[in-house]
Amino acid sequence: MVLMAHGSGGKMARDLVEKVLVHALGNPILDVLDDSATAPFSGRLAFTTDSYVVRPLFFPGGDIGRLAVCGTVNDLAMVGARPLYISLALILEEGLPLAELEAVVRSVRQAADEAGVQVVTGDTKVVEKGAADRLFVNTAGVGVVPDGVCVSGANARVGDAVILSGTIGDHGIAVLSRREGLSFETELLSDVAPLAGLVQEMLRVCPSVRAMRDPTRGGLASTLNEIAGKSGVCIRLREQAIPVKDAVRGACEMLGFDPLYVANEGKLVAIVPSGHAEQVVAAMRAHPYGRDAAIVGEVVEGPAGRVLLSTAIGATRVVDMLTGDLLPRIC
Repeated sequence: MVLMAHGSGGKMARDLVEKVLVHALGNPILDVLDDSATAPFSGRLAFTTDSYVVRPLFFPGGDIGRLAVCGTVNDLAMVGARPLYISLALILEEGLPLAELEAVVRSVRQAADEAGVQVVTGDTKVVEKGAADRLFVNTAGVGVVPDGVCVSGANARVGDAVILSGTIGDHGIAVLSRREGLSFETELLSDVAPLAGLVQEMLRVCPSVRAMRDPTRGGLASTLNEIAGKSGVCIRLREQAIPVKDAVRGACEMLGFDPLYVANEGKLVAIVPSGHAEQVVAAMRAHPYGRDAAIVGEVVEGPAGRVLLSTAIGATRVVDMLTGDLLPRIC
C-alpha cells in the first residue's frame, strides 16, 4: 500500500516513480526524469489542464486513469488540435493499495497508446489518510493545431447544423450505478474514449468546422448554451433526433434526470456549415467512436443565447444551463 514515506522524496519515493510509474509509462522523453521534459514541437500550440476526482475510481467501462487521459486529449481535440504530450500528477492518499495504483497507471498507458500521446512528465504527492479520497489525478496536455483550422465556441453561424457523435448520458449513469449499487436490466458502460482520431476525420472532410465541445459536466444542454451565448445565436434541437440508449432513458426516468444534462466522456457536439453536414456525419459514422452520429439541430437567428428543443409532441421548450450539480464527482 501507499505510505507517507512514498512522498518523502527519498528512496521509497524514487522506487514508486521508477517501479510503478516509469515502468508502465516509460518512453525516451519521460525516462530522462529531469525536472522538466524537453520534447520536439512545431506549429500553433494548444494547451489544456484538468483534474479528476471521480468516485468510484473504477466504474463500468473505465477508471480514473482512462478518464484523465481521454479528458485531456478530448479538450485538445475540441479546438482541432492533434494531441502530442500530456503530464500526469497523482495525489495519493496514504493506505491506497499499490495494486489499485498499478491498475490505474496501466489504464493510463493503454489510453495514451490508443490516443497517440506520450506521458512525458509528472509528479506524485502523498497525503495523510483522510486528506483525499484515495486518488486524485491532474493532467495537462499540449498539441498542435493545423494551419487553416479555427474551431471555437464563438464561431457558430445562423444556418449551421448541429451534429452529435452518439448517445448521451452513458458516462454519468454508469458512474452513478456503480457508486449507488444500482442494477439495470441492461449493463450501462461509460463512453469514456479519446476523440482526437474522430476529430481528424471530421476535419479531413470539413476543415471549416465552426465549433466543437465534449459535453461533460452539465451535459449536452449546458454545452450548447455556452456555444449559443458565445456566438450570440440560438440553437434549436430536435428531441427525436437526439440518440439516447433505452437503458439510459429508463434510468433517467426512474431517477428523475433529464439525459440532456447527464455527463458524457466520449462524445462531442459539433457546429458545421449546413452544406457539409451530411459529409461530416458520414465520416463520423465510419469511425468507431462516431457510429451513432446524427444531425440533431440547427443554428437559428434568435432569441440569441438560447437553446430551444422541439419536442416529440410538437411543442417547444427552453433548455437552460444546468443549475447546481446534478451528479457530483463523475469526472
